[in-house]
Amino acid sequence: MKRAGEGRGRMLVTGAAGKVGQAFLARVLRDPAFDRFVFRALTHRRALAAHDRLECVQGSIQVRADVGRAMDGVTHVLHLATSKETPDDVMDVAVKGMFWILEACRSSPDFEQLLLVGGDAGIGHFFYPHPVPVVETQPHSAYPGCYALSKVLEEVMLQQYFVQYGLNGCCLRAPWIMEKDDFRFQLSFGPDVFGGPRWCDLVGPEAAAAHVASGAVPVMLDAAGVPLQRNFVHVDDLVDAICLAVDHPRARQQLMNIAMDEPVDYGVLGEYLARTRGLPLVPVGTPYHSTWLDNTKARFLLGWRPAYDMARLVEDAWSYRRSPDDPRLVWYPG
Repeated sequence: MKRAGEGRGRMLVTGAAGKVGQAFLARVLRDPAFDRFVFRALTHRRALAAHDRLECVQGSIQVRADVGRAMDGVTHVLHLATSKETPDDVMDVAVKGMFWILEACRSSPDFEQLLLVGGDAGIGHFFYPHPVPVVETQPHSAYPGCYALSKVLEEVMLQQYFVQYGLNGCCLRAPWIMEKDDFRFQLSFGPDVFGGPRWCDLVGPEAAAAHVASGAVPVMLDAAGVPLQRNFVHVDDLVDAICLAVDHPRARQQLMNIAMDEPVDYGVLGEYLARTRGLPLVPVGTPYHSTWLDNTKARFLLGWRPAYDMARLVEDAWSYRRSPDDPRLVWYPG
């Protein structure tokens, strides 16, 4: 199998305007190892900056004809398009859209490899007890909601195309993906909180307002009342793994967890923030459970190593300053 730098290629990126898509394109368009590729984005609503090696195809992933146009001459696919807790859209995007992608891949004379970025929502992340590290052979166990179900269905569909048609692909299963100041705002007691839990809802509006005023941060406690461990990955580490997986012979038909070497312990995180920034801490009880997403397989097969640990996540997030043209955006509910 060809490795990056050998021969020519055209890579379709779905979800190219999202967090991972933008970071991936920024990386590969300046990396000489990927000079052999022309990149193509299937875009629906959001625009991308022009580049001489970036083509844009306007269309919708749930429309077979649009996918067919986008797949014309494509050798590689990076499938990032997803839908969060939007029941009206999620099956069309995550299931029908992926089905059209898979069908186009298996029938194309040009196709070589499909890369899917999955999510730990498919194994329930912190909703269910995980008494041992979560490895790739653990059965699927989606938490309630349509998004987690869609992540299960994506992984199963891809695996069945391995079985049915010998398709060359791999799934990189990621936990919560951080960039810029995301990690700081996932600890906000205000309405600007990024993701969940929404601490302001758990403690009530009066307490939340007091915590915002004092700069306090939550220490999430698990169902047993001890600090919870939760998995994260920085977008740069995930992009590193994607780049390594392109045309890697050991990635063929594999599912790999792509996460930090250790989950973030909210107790240790709180102590770090109190020591380095003098922030007050507020224990917050939750019904959730600690999880350790084991990344050994990706380290072994790809030679991948995450650069981010808890301290680097904190330092990057607290030092990040957004410019006026870089507002915080929430693209999806949930």
